[in-house]
Amino acid sequence: MKIMKSDNGDVPGWVLITLMTAGLVVLIWAFAGPALEGVFDQAMSRVVSF
Repeated sequence: MKIMKSDNGDVPGWVLITLMTAGLVVLIWAFAGPALEGVFDQAMSRVVSF
């Protein structure tokens, strides 16, 4: 008889990865947000001026 080991994964590891990913998204958004807003505003002004 073979005993099957339950492999539920590393829950604390996945939580840490998820929190770190969310932190990176917030950090990147903080720096890139104003630049992307400027690009969007410039593109919209060019479209509206036609």
